[in-house]
Amino acid sequence: MPFISLIRQRRSIRAFSDRVIDPEKIDLLVESALRAPSSRGFNPWRFVVVTDKDLLKKLSQSKPHGASFLQHAQLGFVVCADTARTDVWIEDASIASIYLHLAATSIGLGSCWIQIRKRMHNDSLSAENYIRSLLEIPDKIAVEAIIAIGNPADVKKPHPPEYLQYEKVFLNQHGRAYKK
Repeated sequence: MPFISLIRQRRSIRAFSDRVIDPEKIDLLVESALRAPSSRGFNPWRFVVVTDKDLLKKLSQSKPHGASFLQHAQLGFVVCADTARTDVWIEDASIASIYLHLAATSIGLGSCWIQIRKRMHNDSLSAENYIRSLLEIPDKIAVEAIIAIGNPADVKKPHPPEYLQYEKVFLNQHGRAYKK
């Protein structure tokens, strides 16, 4: 699939069918994440691939809003990074995350980002520390996000061209409109 078609097709999917993901597709997702570029090639990211339904349910409770759909996904990629490796670990982990999203779309799966960094599990425990405890992630490894992945329960149409915010694109200097 040409790249432009892929990004036109990709949508956040929060409803998944019960169909199991083929192990070969999981392997492709892992390979895609590991092929993500990183600043200076430091590759600070770490990934916890979660297929266990009980763990997915517990992870879906990592924060009060925006994670519950994970319990219905067949797969969760917990995207982490070694913060001591580089000062741009957030960017590197984010790039790896978008690689997962695009790879999932390219092989017919749906995905959705679940923000974890700087989110709370409850009034006294961060979502990151909740996940760190649940998955035995060392303190020096930060948890950036979870990518929920599964077979989509329904098909979402691509956003139409009118949805795109061209008013936020400028030519040569801020404020000078980009004309399509």
